[in-house]
Amino acid sequence: MSAAENGVVAVIPARWGSSRFPGKPLEAKVAGRPLLQRVWALAKAAPGVAEVLVATDDKRIADFVQGLGGLVVMTDPALRNGTERMRQALERAGYAERPAVNVQGDAVLTPPWVIGALAAVLGGDDPAELATPAARMSPAAYERLAEQKRAGQVGGTTVTFDRQGRALYFSKQIIPFLRSVEEPLPVFRHIGLYGFRPEALARFVALEPGPLERAEGLEQLRALENGMTVRVVEVDYRGRTHWSIDAPEDVAVAERLIAEEGELLERYDGTLRGA
Repeated sequence: MSAAENGVVAVIPARWGSSRFPGKPLEAKVAGRPLLQRVWALAKAAPGVAEVLVATDDKRIADFVQGLGGLVVMTDPALRNGTERMRQALERAGYAERPAVNVQGDAVLTPPWVIGALAAVLGGDDPAELATPAARMSPAAYERLAEQKRAGQVGGTTVTFDRQGRALYFSKQIIPFLRSVEEPLPVFRHIGLYGFRPEALARFVALEPGPLERAEGLEQLRALENGMTVRVVEVDYRGRTHWSIDAPEDVAVAERLIAEEGELLERYDGTLRGA
C-alpha cells in the first residue's frame, strides 16, 4: 500500500445552513474567491496530507467541489456537528481506517504548515490519540485578548499542557492566570484544528458531552473528560494572523489581512503541494 493510500486525510466539513451567514462556503467571497475554495486549496497544499475530502449535506457545495476537481462526500443533515460529519464522510469514502485532520471550513487564513504539523504527528509514532495546534501569545496579543474578555467577548480559547505536550485543559478564559509576568508568556492560544487517529475518532463520536464541555462550550473537553490523550502541537504563524469567517463583516477583515500580510498561496487551484 502506498503512502497516498494510507496517509493522512484532511476533512473539511461544509454546511450551507449557517444561522449567522447562510451559504457562506460559497457566498462568502474573500478577495474574489469563495471561502471554501480557499480553505480547500490550503488543505491541499499542506505537507503530509495525502488526500482532501469535503463533507457536506448540500448539493450546491458538492457540485462546486466537484467542479474544482476535489473529492466530496454527502453526509446526513441530522448529524450534530462537524466531527460527526467528518467520521461519516471518512466511512463513506472508505477512509475510516486512516488518520484524519478536521479542517474548519471557515478558517480562511489557516497556513498549510499548521495543518501539516498535525499531519506530521499523525503520520509518526507519537502515541497521542488526538493532536491539536496552539500558538504562544506575545504580550501584545495577550493584552488584546484580555481586553476582549473584559469587554465580554466569548471568542478566543487558550490551552495548558504538560512538559510532554499533553493537554491539561482548554478554556474560554485565559489560562493560566498570570500572577506574575514572565517572558516568554506561558499562554497559548488554541487553534481549532483536530487530528484523530482512526480508533480515537470512533471512540470520540460515541461519547456524550460531559459537564465541562457543556459549561465551556468546547467539544475538545470531551476527550479530556474521558481520559483521552490530546497532543498540543506548538506552531508558529510566522507573523501571520489567524482569522475565521463567522459573519458577513468578517470578510472585510480577512481581505485587509491578506492585503497587509500577503496571500498564503500563489494560486488556489489545488495544484500546490507542501507549502
